[in-house]
Amino acid sequence: MNQLLERPARRTTAKARPPVLGIDFGTSNSAAAWIDTLGGLQVVPLAGGRAEMPTALFFAGETQTVLYGAEAMQAYLAGTEGRLLRSLKSLLGSRLMDEYTAVNGQSLRFYDILVLFFKELKRRCEVHAGQPLTHAVLGRPVHFVDDDAERDAQAQATLERAARDAGFTHLSCQLEPIAAALDYEQRVQGETTALVVDIGGGTSDFTVIRLNPARSQRHDRRADILATTGIHLGGTDFDRLLDLAAVMPLLGYRHQGAGGRPVPNSVFFDLATWHLIHQAYTRRALHFAAELRPSYADPVLHQRLMQVLEGQHGHRLLSAVEAAKIACSESGQLAAIDLAFLGAGLDAGIDTGRLQEALQTSVAQVVQCAQACVSAAGRTGVDVVYLTGGSSALRPLVEALRTAMPQAQLVEGNRFGGVAAGLAHAGAAVGR
Repeated sequence: MNQLLERPARRTTAKARPPVLGIDFGTSNSAAAWIDTLGGLQVVPLAGGRAEMPTALFFAGETQTVLYGAEAMQAYLAGTEGRLLRSLKSLLGSRLMDEYTAVNGQSLRFYDILVLFFKELKRRCEVHAGQPLTHAVLGRPVHFVDDDAERDAQAQATLERAARDAGFTHLSCQLEPIAAALDYEQRVQGETTALVVDIGGGTSDFTVIRLNPARSQRHDRRADILATTGIHLGGTDFDRLLDLAAVMPLLGYRHQGAGGRPVPNSVFFDLATWHLIHQAYTRRALHFAAELRPSYADPVLHQRLMQVLEGQHGHRLLSAVEAAKIACSESGQLAAIDLAFLGAGLDAGIDTGRLQEALQTSVAQVVQCAQACVSAAGRTGVDVVYLTGGSSALRPLVEALRTAMPQAQLVEGNRFGGVAAGLAHAGAAVGR
């Protein structure tokens, strides 16, 4: 997996070779880039002036149209009637990918929805490029699925098949942390051993790699890759834990009923997990939640739960938690979560203490995986810890990495565009 897995046909001249698009299809956000004929990096502005676009689709009920990215999130949060789908990457390697779901009165496979997203991403890239784009390098995590090689291979195959069905004809894959390293290599001055820490929405991936600008144009970099590790933990898992800690108790999570027994957890876990929220809205799930009423000693909590389920507010709550997580991590101050729509004066918040407490175990697992990567490389330390990925700026994580590797320089990379840029460099190196 430490090399491009498929090579397009050999070109006869440099001019004949089409641009190779680097696609970072992420759990929360996606990005794309390519290297132009002059060797310059072209980052695609997928969302207006922003390089990244949320990996989200919204099926608008009234207009029977499909919105993508930021427009999808805006329509949902504005209360537009329809169905929001997010975190499709989390379904790769699972049976859910081939299951059907109801959208706007029709039944679609999650796989077909994935293809729709790839088609839109391809269209936006082609508008920016002014030409058809058929060659691409897809990023992939070190592990789509932990400890299951068969399902992991299935996940990559599904990703490639969806890209082909969207119109790409020449595809290859590269590990996302290696791509991030190739991007960082464009800025180093000499030989450097780096631990690349790529914290995405669904996975955390690590690579120890030797970097040197003198070798940056080589296609085969296997000799420089000293170790790779990964764990199926990322930003969406942090959102889930914080939602369960800050918001779900206001709906009855861990509430002790009249008989001293806690309310069943399953409905709260679904509501707090991006790619499972839709399951909480099924007729069966609504009936189950309604039948929980005798389990509550406080009827107001149950009323709130039913209000969220019947109004399909799960994504709204989780989006508010995600925004508070980012705000608290950046400022170090309390970030409020507005819940006034569930009751006057009702609110919640995330401060540094809650951030640390809720994420302590998960952050420790991520850091342990990073340290295991350094050990697997046969090193006691590295020169640089290079941080990339949408969740790499999370305050407790950065502090834990600094404590675990005090001798290394911490460098913050492009959180959303670094992997796509590295994939573009990998694509440009093919055939050199």
